[in-house]
Amino acid sequence: MEDLEKQLICPICLELFTKPVVILPCQHNLCRKCANDFFQSSNPYLSTRTASSGGRFRCPSCRHEVVLDRHGVYGLQRNLLVENIIDMFKQQSSSSTLAPERKEETPMCDVHEDEKINIFCVTHGVPTCSMCKVFGAHKDCEVAPISSIYHTKRTELSDGITMMVGNNDRMQGIISNLEEACRAIEENGRRQKTLVCEKFDRLYTILEGKKRDMSQRLTAEQEEKVNYIRNLGKEYGDHLEESCKIVEMGIQTLEEPEMAVFLQSIKPLLKKIAEVSSMAHLNKVEVGYEKMDHYTVDFKKEGKALHCIDFIQEDDNENEEGGNAGAERSADPRTSFLFPLIPLRDPRSRLEAL
Repeated sequence: MEDLEKQLICPICLELFTKPVVILPCQHNLCRKCANDFFQSSNPYLSTRTASSGGRFRCPSCRHEVVLDRHGVYGLQRNLLVENIIDMFKQQSSSSTLAPERKEETPMCDVHEDEKINIFCVTHGVPTCSMCKVFGAHKDCEVAPISSIYHTKRTELSDGITMMVGNNDRMQGIISNLEEACRAIEENGRRQKTLVCEKFDRLYTILEGKKRDMSQRLTAEQEEKVNYIRNLGKEYGDHLEESCKIVEMGIQTLEEPEMAVFLQSIKPLLKKIAEVSSMAHLNKVEVGYEKMDHYTVDFKKEGKALHCIDFIQEDDNENEEGGNAGAERSADPRTSFLFPLIPLRDPRSRLEAL
């Protein structure tokens, strides 16, 4: 049926022949209306009143010169065989349809209001009608059947949607990892804070202020990291939501049965897909970013020093022993009460751009 349909396509309007069908001396067929429009476009200086008084034009299929008599295109012989085949083809097509299909409204050309949009201008990338190609704005342009362009763009959109769906799956995985990173940071932060607090509890009465200061520093970085991860997760979520909307728009466009309407809306949609597909502006978290091990403390040395803490003893012989006092103080563990804490680092310095 498809091969037969291709043989019944008019080379001018690119649709099934519309009766009456005329046969040219070169044995090619044309719709009489298309032949008349083509003849007048080839002879623009002939008025409509004299169009039927003879003339000549070239066959659009083989470029054979056709000479008309005084009756013009109305003097060309009708091809009744082709007309009968068209009737049988339409009858066969309608009978093979199980359920009646609703009639789709085909967009009409803005310039030629009686002509349907049935071809695609490759040069300008817009759908148009056959008359625009014959003698209109697209006369010198490269055109193609609208069905081939429809299938090409439909495939392009399908590929774009497939790519978007894959990107969405990857983003969903990233968001899950970010959520896990938040939980790991909170758990590691709580664990490290507990360890720090346990160490400080032994020295609580002496080091309460220091404990509070260190705990606040750890909590500050924990909250900073968690807030950053949550904001990053929100960015991926927003990107995912926008991507899903575009995917939904793409699916709705794929369901558009009319090729011309589909092509009219495909260009901005593909542009949006290209924009949203890029994740260059989204960051990712470096491996180990959730760790809080740099807050580890060790109070063994300081604990020994605290056991040696006592009131200063007044020594009557202080002046005599002054020379050795400085050396003793330097050797006294009470003078080296230092905490081996790793300095706080900016968490954003551990990030890298995608």
